[in-house]
Amino acid sequence: ILIVIKTISLLIQPLALAVGLTVNITAGHLLIHLISSDALALIFINIVLSSITLIILFLLTILELAIAMIQAYVFTLLVSLYLHNNT
Repeated sequence: ILIVIKTISLLIQPLALAVGLTVNITAGHLLIHLISSDALALIFINIVLSSITLIILFLLTILELAIAMIQAYVFTLLVSLYLHNNT
């Protein structure tokens, strides 16, 4: 039974890594899309509020780039650890 549990564990680790990265990327893109559509709608209503929203969008984009770099590092580190443990 221990062999079956270990095999399932080794198969689930990369799947969990892929799901986590996918969720993080999707959440960031969704947030940027929602804020940008609000900024576009606010241009015709209130230019000052739209400008503030665009500044927030720009800062969020910078944050997304930083998160992408951190995720790339974590992905590389975890894949390296998984491969090291399986050899």
